[in-house]
Amino acid sequence: MKRLQIVVLDGYAANPGDISWEPLNELGEVTLYERTQPDEIIERIKGAEIVLTNKVVITRSIIENSPALRYIGVLATGYNVVDLEAANEKEVVVTNIPAYSTHAVAQLVMALLLEICHNVAHHSRAVFEGRWEKSKDFTFWDTPLIELNGKTMGIIGYGQIGQAVAKIALAMGMRVVVHTRSKVSDSSVVQLPLDQFLKESDIISLHSPLNAETHELIRQETIGKMKDGVIIINTGRGALVNEKDLAEALQSGKVFAAGVDVVSEEPIRGDNPLLKAPNLFITPHIGWATYDSRLRLMEIATANVAGFISGKIQNQVTS
Repeated sequence: MKRLQIVVLDGYAANPGDISWEPLNELGEVTLYERTQPDEIIERIKGAEIVLTNKVVITRSIIENSPALRYIGVLATGYNVVDLEAANEKEVVVTNIPAYSTHAVAQLVMALLLEICHNVAHHSRAVFEGRWEKSKDFTFWDTPLIELNGKTMGIIGYGQIGQAVAKIALAMGMRVVVHTRSKVSDSSVVQLPLDQFLKESDIISLHSPLNAETHELIRQETIGKMKDGVIIINTGRGALVNEKDLAEALQSGKVFAAGVDVVSEEPIRGDNPLLKAPNLFITPHIGWATYDSRLRLMEIATANVAGFISGKIQNQVTS
């Protein structure tokens, strides 16, 4: 019996070689590509029934010109890389990987926040440069040090990651307020309309999906409604933030500091205004990428394929 043809278009980011592909190999004939350029896609997936993609965009044209295609597995939670309308029309099943990186992303939120509060790397470097040795006192610091207990953590978007961040913030003695479209039943947090949310939050952490309503939600207008000296953390989607407006707010001091793991165009461009902003920490989209998180991703991706083959489809995002 002919084995199903499975093509992985950009496997390197999720699995640079530290996790076995063998469980997927047991389900079909796997062709693995580390990366794929747009003009290579149609040729590479020719004859494949199953295609896995992380960030390679699968357009209507690609779907319509791939007659063997029956299944697209997105190796991420977000699935805007696939034209779902075209997939539905051609009866191509599309699945995603929900909730695999919840704890890793929440952990990075706090890592960025704690770095802002204590400037750990800066002060450690100062010690090795001899600045503590030369201090006239037993202690040395040259940036503001911030205690989080009693501060108000504002969370925009209250899905699994937002809830995980809230749990950590509450454990640290913070008050948590949330802004989200759906009603929140969690009595340990306070749900607020946007303007009141912006007014009360000392820290704002972004976790909402990117759509027409949330695109550049953080911009000059909304920043102006925030507390002076607010801290902004974005581990969600780069385009939730108008980067020029955030850079200007950091320059003026309206925003005390920010930490971002995502930007509007990735990899980051050299002319991104955030690169010249003060008191800003940027990490290269690593929130999802712990070993444990990627292992879960691989396990769920394989289970998604197995479910499709057996007729027990899971995590389907097409109708």
